[in-house]
Amino acid sequence: MRIVVTGSDGFIGKNLKIRLTELGHADVIGITRSTSPSTLADAVASADFIYHLAGTNRPKDAAEFSTGNTGFTRALCNALAQADNRASVAYASSTQAALDNPYGKSKRDAEDELFRHARENGTTVHVFRLTNVFGKWARPNYNSAVATFCHNIARGLPITINDPSAPLNLVYVDDVVAALTGLLETAPAETGFIEAGPVYSTSVGTVADTLYSFSTSRASLITPPVGDGLMRALHATYLSHLPEDAFSYTVPVHADPRGEFVEMLKTRDSGQFSYFSAYPGITRGEHYHHTKTEKFLVIRGTAHFGFRNIDSGETFELTTKGGEARIVETIPGWAHNITNVGDDELIVMLWANEIFDHSRPDTVAMKVKP
Repeated sequence: MRIVVTGSDGFIGKNLKIRLTELGHADVIGITRSTSPSTLADAVASADFIYHLAGTNRPKDAAEFSTGNTGFTRALCNALAQADNRASVAYASSTQAALDNPYGKSKRDAEDELFRHARENGTTVHVFRLTNVFGKWARPNYNSAVATFCHNIARGLPITINDPSAPLNLVYVDDVVAALTGLLETAPAETGFIEAGPVYSTSVGTVADTLYSFSTSRASLITPPVGDGLMRALHATYLSHLPEDAFSYTVPVHADPRGEFVEMLKTRDSGQFSYFSAYPGITRGEHYHHTKTEKFLVIRGTAHFGFRNIDSGETFELTTKGGEARIVETIPGWAHNITNVGDDELIVMLWANEIFDHSRPDTVAMKVKP
């Protein structure tokens, strides 16, 4: 299947081309501003499907809207008609096509050109009226406010917000690409509008605050919930705008004669992650919790875990070592300790179900062996 992508070097185009390759489509022809008319005509003549993503949205002269959007779309339709090619076309339009401004009018006129082509040539056209698309490879100060905010915040530069409460509808580029590539499997049989989503309704101020929270999390170690929805997409987008020298960062190391303790990541409602080390013969812990729980995973070395029920005095012990992938949990009401019984430094990963609160530590000193 030969697929032609206009605007292939643009924001959506780059993401789409990568995904098409992942899906096994090897015959993909990219069309850019530097493509000659003859090359465009040859590509269009042999195309089985066309993704029309090319367009102009921030020209120096408003007249370029008509040339870059309506004019190029007309040329694309004419090339298809001249080649008698009835390949389906998916067009990336804009929600601004419903508005009365130069950009919106040029996109609406481009839609009309495609609908006319579909009627006159018996083919199918799918039009996506996309709202603010954001994601990796979006250009700051060009594609979207989200890209501009991400770029500036990641570099410690100021951002400009006129009205924090201004509504903002967003759609993530991966969701747009999924909708576009889905047409290759189950495309509507009739010409018309089609949606990509979900569309996230938020505000300019909320987006800015969210992006700042990603930046400050490196210092506080507290990460916002970034596992799904808009937060997941914004987090990925923010990270994609980091400069290379910000790909890594350091966290505090708390060292004493026993070894080291390092907190890696904290969450608002799912605890925190850390690791500690212990030198041979060193015992750590010797306390109990009423409610707090922990999970330990020995990464390297050999650890002896001791437990004592603070009420009954019942004891329990076990030994585990790195490579066993054995999780040891601390139990409320049981004093516990960890002793390095090997010859090497002990390294243990630790998850606690809550962030340590100095005012209410829920950690009471008690030796396992009185």
